[in-house]
Amino acid sequence: MRNSRRGEVDPFIVMDVMERARQAEAAGRHVIHMEVGQPGTGAPRAALDRLTDDMAAGPLGYTVALGLPELRARIARHYGEWYDVDLDPARVVITAGASGAFLLAFSALFDTGDRVGLGAPCYPSYRQILRALDLVPVDMPTTLDNRMQPVAADVDADDLQGLLVASPANPTGTMLGKPELAVLADACAERDAALISDEIYHGIDYEMRPVTALEVTDETYVINSFSKYFSMTGWRVGWMVVPEDHVRRIERLAQNMFICPTHASQRLALHAMDCPEELNANLAVYRENRRLMLDGLPKAGFTRIAPPDGAFYVYADVSEMTDDALAFAAEILDKAGVAVTPGLDFDPVEGRHWLRFSYARSTDDIREGLARLARFMSERGAT
Repeated sequence: MRNSRRGEVDPFIVMDVMERARQAEAAGRHVIHMEVGQPGTGAPRAALDRLTDDMAAGPLGYTVALGLPELRARIARHYGEWYDVDLDPARVVITAGASGAFLLAFSALFDTGDRVGLGAPCYPSYRQILRALDLVPVDMPTTLDNRMQPVAADVDADDLQGLLVASPANPTGTMLGKPELAVLADACAERDAALISDEIYHGIDYEMRPVTALEVTDETYVINSFSKYFSMTGWRVGWMVVPEDHVRRIERLAQNMFICPTHASQRLALHAMDCPEELNANLAVYRENRRLMLDGLPKAGFTRIAPPDGAFYVYADVSEMTDDALAFAAEILDKAGVAVTPGLDFDPVEGRHWLRFSYARSTDDIREGLARLARFMSERGAT
């Protein structure tokens, strides 16, 4: 049967690592999971209890394409509570996870062949979704001096129709401050390039508050998700904030692509937004895990790391140890029983010199994983 070239996208390497880890566990090995960006916790218990009541009250059929009005209103209130931004609920769109939001955003903003800038390293699915839509991802190499984030000069240099930024970023955990984000927004406006801000790790921060792009401009698409801070990965529900004059455009696309996000997931998301005690307890675990990682990774020999402001990742330069991070990650899994992600997922050029370590799991797992990594590196150095 014939194939479309749109299907010729690269694999999501972390999913391959997860599968190898699963196979090792099926063979009886105990694996510490530092590969996947998935909270070790589930959705808030109180929210699940309320959803149970909702489901008992009657069938949960289709919602309108833009999402439950009460959830859209609650998200708008969230921007006032967290960022002091007065947001019209009509600008909020509920999506089938952040992935559904990217499909809608890219479809609404770009035409075939348009060039969209990405600060490398970055979340790999950005590139692959863009390619599948016949768009051109443009990797813009970042530096530690700029906290592994793009700068305005990148927008000017690359003839872009769009720029996608993430703060806190995956895989680095670095963030853009308000001045830096404002400069990027201005650079996009001057070139008539669309600005998309991926904010799915907001709420998982440690020393400074993340800035939403809505604090510096209304001419942006902001994408967020209930997967990370709200600990709802498998429920596949997210949201997007768009300019007022783009709402109907997005609505038409959403009606045809998705009909609506899952009703039960939307109701759970609504309830989860009112569970701050449990969610902040999860954040306290990430904070302790981060402290352990920033202490333990250098002691194990991983000394060159990006400064993680938020999210739950550490991105480490391993160029002094290998020029094949894929093979190095496989060696760590095989010999240490720790699953980590090679940087090739995030940067197809320089990623062979980097590893990403996730600390989203339990603190006991992080302690054990660090101990295994220290033993592995010590034994590796002795051979």
